[in-house]
Amino acid sequence: MPSKQKSPRSEARRPVWAEVSLGALAHNLAAIRNYVNPPGEKRKAPRKILSIVKGNGYGHGGPQVAKALERAGSDWFGVTCTDEGIAVREAGARKPILVLTGFVAGEEARLLKHDLTAVVHRCDQLPLLERAARRGRGHASFHLKIDTGMNRLGIAPSDVDCFAQQLGKCKHLRLTGIFSHFASSGVFTDTAAGKQTREQEERFYAALDRLRALGIDPGLVHLANSAAIVSRPETWADMVRPGAILYGYHPGYDPAEKREEAEKLLPLEPVMSLHTKIIHLRRVPAGAGVGYDATFVPKRPSLIGVLAAGYGDGIHRSLGNRGSVLVRGKCAPIVGIVSMDVTMIDVTDIEGVEVGDVATIYGTDNCGQVILANRVARSIGTVTSDLLCAVSQRVERIYVR
Repeated sequence: MPSKQKSPRSEARRPVWAEVSLGALAHNLAAIRNYVNPPGEKRKAPRKILSIVKGNGYGHGGPQVAKALERAGSDWFGVTCTDEGIAVREAGARKPILVLTGFVAGEEARLLKHDLTAVVHRCDQLPLLERAARRGRGHASFHLKIDTGMNRLGIAPSDVDCFAQQLGKCKHLRLTGIFSHFASSGVFTDTAAGKQTREQEERFYAALDRLRALGIDPGLVHLANSAAIVSRPETWADMVRPGAILYGYHPGYDPAEKREEAEKLLPLEPVMSLHTKIIHLRRVPAGAGVGYDATFVPKRPSLIGVLAAGYGDGIHRSLGNRGSVLVRGKCAPIVGIVSMDVTMIDVTDIEGVEVGDVATIYGTDNCGQVILANRVARSIGTVTSDLLCAVSQRVERIYVR
C-alpha cells in the first residue's frame, strides 16, 4: 500500500491542498439538467440552470468553477454580491450573473459596467438602478425577489402594486426575472415547517398573477433550491438554482430517510477532496495531555501525528476529539483541540505510518477510501456547506479533470 501521495504541484509548499474534480462538477450539472428536463415533458424550452457559485463557489473557487460550469453548459450564475460577480466575470464567464442579495447604494455603475444582473428586493432600489442606467445611456436588467415567508429579503406580496407603479416610472429598466427562496424545502413532516413550502408557493404565484394582471411580464420564474430540485418537481418553473447538489452533496432532510431517497433519485459525485500531510510524529506516554488544555489524554502509549492544517485552513474546530481523517486508507481519530494551523491525530494503529503521509480530511484518498463531507457535517451538527465554505483562501485549489 502506498504511503505517499504527491500533490500535483511544481514547487514545495506547505502541504495543504484541495483537489477539485472538474469532471465530477460537469457530471453533477448534467445530471441536474437531465433530471429537471425529463424526457417526454412538453415545454417550449428546456428549464435553465442557474449555478450557485457564491461563497467562493462553496469553497471550491468561484471564478474557476464558474468557467468550468460555463464550458459544461450552465445558463446562469448566482453570486452573493457585486465583488463576487465581478470576479466571475473577469475570470472569463460570459453567461448572465445574478447578484442574489442585491446591491448597496453606490454600486449601480459597477453592476452595469460588468454586465451583472441586479436583484431588487426593495422598491426604493428602483430609482437608484434607473438613474445609473440613464447615465450609462442604456438599459439595466434586473430580477425581482418576493419574500414569501422566509422574512429575509424581498418585497412583500402586498407591495406588488407599489412596485408596478415605481417600475412604470423607470424607462431604462427591464424586469427579466422573478423569484423567491424557500425556507424549509427539505422538510416533509406534518409540522408548520413541513407545510411552509406549499404556503410559500401559493403566496408567490398570487404575487405573480397580480403582476401579470398589471400588465408586467415577469420574465424567468425561478424558485427551486437544491432540496426542491430533487424532491419538489412542482417548483421547477423556468429555471432552477442548484447549490450544494452541484458540488456533490444533498442537503439535509426531515425525516432523514428522505435524504436516501434523494440520493437514489439524483446520484451525485463529490467534487472536492481536502488533503494535508503528517509533518511530525511524536510518541506520547499514557497520561500525558495532547494539545491546548490537554483535552485528550491517551490511556496507552500512543503515536501522535501532527497535520499541517488546522481550523485556519478548513478543519472544523468542532472535530476535535470527535472526527477522523484517512491515512493509508484507515481512519485516524482527531485528538485534542484543533489548532489554527495544525491538528493532531492518533496513528498508533496505522502500520508503517511516516512523516509525509497524506491525510484526507474530506473526499477520496489515494487508497480509494472516502470521507463524505455531509456525514462529517451531520456528526457535528452543522451543514455541508459550512464545511466546504470553511476551506480558506490560503489552501491551494488544484483543478483536475
